Amino acid sequence: MGRKVLVTGAGGFIASHLVERLVLRGDSVRALVHYNSANHWFNLDEVDPEYLRDVEVVPGDVTDADLMQRAVSGVDAVFHLAALIGIPYSYMAPRSYVHVNVVGTMTVAQACLNAGVGRLVHVSTSEAYGSAQYVPMDERHPLQAQSPYSATKIAADKMIESYWHSFGLPACIVRPFNTYGPRQSARAIVPTIITQALAGDEISLGSTTPIRDLTYVTDTADGLIAAAGSSEGVGQTVNLGSGQGVSIAELVDVVGQLLGRRLRVRTDERRLRPAASEVDRLISDNSKAGTVLGWRPRVTLHTGLERTIAYLERRLSSYKVKEYVV
Repeated sequence: MGRKVLVTGAGGFIASHLVERLVLRGDSVRALVHYNSANHWFNLDEVDPEYLRDVEVVPGDVTDADLMQRAVSGVDAVFHLAALIGIPYSYMAPRSYVHVNVVGTMTVAQACLNAGVGRLVHVSTSEAYGSAQYVPMDERHPLQAQSPYSATKIAADKMIESYWHSFGLPACIVRPFNTYGPRQSARAIVPTIITQALAGDEISLGSTTPIRDLTYVTDTADGLIAAAGSSEGVGQTVNLGSGQGVSIAELVDVVGQLLGRRLRVRTDERRLRPAASEVDRLISDNSKAGTVLGWRPRVTLHTGLERTIAYLERRLSSYKVKEYVV
């Protein structure tokens, strides 16, 4: 029998894959999904029911201290993935991001401390680094808040760091670079490109010059599991990335090649971010993950994109292809 674990934000894209992999390992999983009266489990609803048969799904909100204290009771490890993550929406509703990402993270950390949880894996983001001052970007790279989203994730990271230094909370901060794969919403660049490409030859995008480090979702999930099992990771921040950069324009070309078509890009002014807020380059140095966690990415970009295309082809009707998703 494995560990008893809690996954917050379990209805999310990465978290749903994490739940699957934890179940396969034999862990006993409690999954916290954001409460809604329709009892919708979001991406967990796409997981094979066989995987969910013994998963305890708990509706709730990470900002509710009483509920979180009950949720962490009796668990060995917590994977904290609950967050507001859309960058454009953070321009519109920054206060919401502070409430969920900062206050929510503090609530989770305090609940873990009170309950004596053996390990907290806090999921950060490469956006905390802002535009690269050097590449590849290691964990010593300066943090730059270029959007309200990144500001709140930096604050959340520092809250976890403070709980380690002040109270000895056994936490590891994991900083994934751009994760992609099945179940991701059109808020993200990969499904944005692929869904439009499946519907036609013209792709509406913002800037195509930014460079991103793309990591397939199962690799990211495996990195989080490795962080939970690494004693060396306690009190550390660790990057999860492929170490390879691809521009948005290059990504369009690769998707076109995989589909056997030439795609045209049209600039949509609504999708352009404020110039000083756009992160130009994100390329990880993942050597620490190899040393501390024993982790390395296994899925190549081409293989990951092929799997994502196959998934989106089956579910294209559930995406609002013509709409800009913030």
